[in-house]
Amino acid sequence: MSSGVGRASALLASGTIVSRVLGFTRTIVLTGVLSGQTTIVGNALTNATQMPTSLYALIGGGLVSAVLVPQTIRASRGADGGVAYVNKLLTIAIVAIGLLTVVLTIAAPLLMHLTISDRRTYEVAVPFAFWSMPQIFFLGMYAVLGEVLNARRRFGAYTWAPVANNVIAVAVLAIFLVLFGSVSKFRSTPLDPAQTAVLAGGTTAGIAVQALVLALVWKRAGLSFRPDFHWRGVGLRATGQAAGWTFGMLVLTQAAGFLQGYVATGASGPTTPSTFALANSWLLFMLPHSIITVSLATVFYPRMSEHAAEGDLPALRDDLSTVLRTVLLVIGLATAVLLAAAAPVTAIFSGTKDLSTAAEAHAVAPVLVAYVLGLIPFTVLYVVQRCFYALADTRTPFRFTLVQLVVVVPGILACTLLPHAWTAVGIAAVISIGGTVQLVVALALLRRRLGPLGDRHLAAGLRRIALAGVPALAAGVLVLWATGGLADGWSVSSTIGGAVGALLIAVVCAAVYAIVLALLRAPEIRMATDLVRSRLRR
Repeated sequence: MSSGVGRASALLASGTIVSRVLGFTRTIVLTGVLSGQTTIVGNALTNATQMPTSLYALIGGGLVSAVLVPQTIRASRGADGGVAYVNKLLTIAIVAIGLLTVVLTIAAPLLMHLTISDRRTYEVAVPFAFWSMPQIFFLGMYAVLGEVLNARRRFGAYTWAPVANNVIAVAVLAIFLVLFGSVSKFRSTPLDPAQTAVLAGGTTAGIAVQALVLALVWKRAGLSFRPDFHWRGVGLRATGQAAGWTFGMLVLTQAAGFLQGYVATGASGPTTPSTFALANSWLLFMLPHSIITVSLATVFYPRMSEHAAEGDLPALRDDLSTVLRTVLLVIGLATAVLLAAAAPVTAIFSGTKDLSTAAEAHAVAPVLVAYVLGLIPFTVLYVVQRCFYALADTRTPFRFTLVQLVVVVPGILACTLLPHAWTAVGIAAVISIGGTVQLVVALALLRRRLGPLGDRHLAAGLRRIALAGVPALAAGVLVLWATGGLADGWSVSSTIGGAVGALLIAVVCAAVYAIVLALLRAPEIRMATDLVRSRLRR
């Protein structure tokens, strides 16, 4: 791995770590404001704020990241260096995303009705949704501006801009606590307009600042923008064709997500995990993926796109193997830690007037465990998808996403048959199973396109990770037992206890994991240490 790639990856990872720490701080404060993870207000706010995030996934998570980087790199080989392409594309984005935001804001009550089955939750969610929907525009602008910077190998701002968002979010929650205190007394009725404006409007303000940061970085990076409404003759047709398959794929995925929210809210109650618990568990699940996988894949993505554009498939296979072997080393450890520390970690965000911290932690921890069981397949699938996108192939990801939906949709519907206390757990398990099936199909399709993927090296790496991960997990569970985490001991009885208990488990798991890998002389250790050294030499 080159020092340039290592430094860029470390820059992204450090930005993600800072942002995630602030994000967890926000979640802890928000849980206190909302009086726990099982409240009506918490579920309502989660549904309202997840709606623009889900719709942003259609714009940023798929259309932009899947299409814009490869197409921008191809356009940059033109006589103008891709300037006309970027101007036209950004003009289209501003117009389209702006109109979409207006329409969806007006349709907020209908959208909440489609995703919330509980009447009380719906009544609380609608005012939140009106304040939250403008986030779609700012998230879309953040995605477009950021991916153009990534295509130009200006990686840092895209990852560090969310830090400003999270700082504002924490400040807004602190202001709410000072002005109004905890909202536990409003658990089954809508909040007043001032409270709604601070909670949801403050979140929207943070995301607006996040997009503004990238706009300022554009100027410092020497990029300029001139609105251009002449949308013919610059290669946007290829972009539209590629985007069409991606949009179709993500519409189906988000439809399954809306079904998930609808089923989860049907099981909501003061003592049962629902959408808020699912969201917090997903945040924890995504932490190692965001820090390691996304950071490294983001840096490699332009390089993979260049190799694909040049038809250099052996180099593309090498890129894929390098990314997978490096990220799986850390993701294997993260899987062991999160499985062992699920209850203490969940206790950090727990505590309601209806449940003790320990009781809520044990109610929500199985949701996190069900998600984490699918962490390694999720990580590999993310990298495999980027490989297809680098090849300017968005049709194939659409095909293997259909396979996932065949598993996920019936599975989520089947969760309505479970006791309410296990509905959220069932949903998380279905997501993990569906992702694993999707990965098997995706790998088979990628082999058809690229040939052998270095399966021998990857399989050997996975065996080493498993041989190290199992004893690390066992050691972590032993620490969990010793700290009372299997019952109602100190590691699951308070926010501080949960943090300390989770830290102890992480340290022990990491030590055992590292010792076993060293005994196995795993080459992946060298790859990871080279990454760290390149950062220290920066």
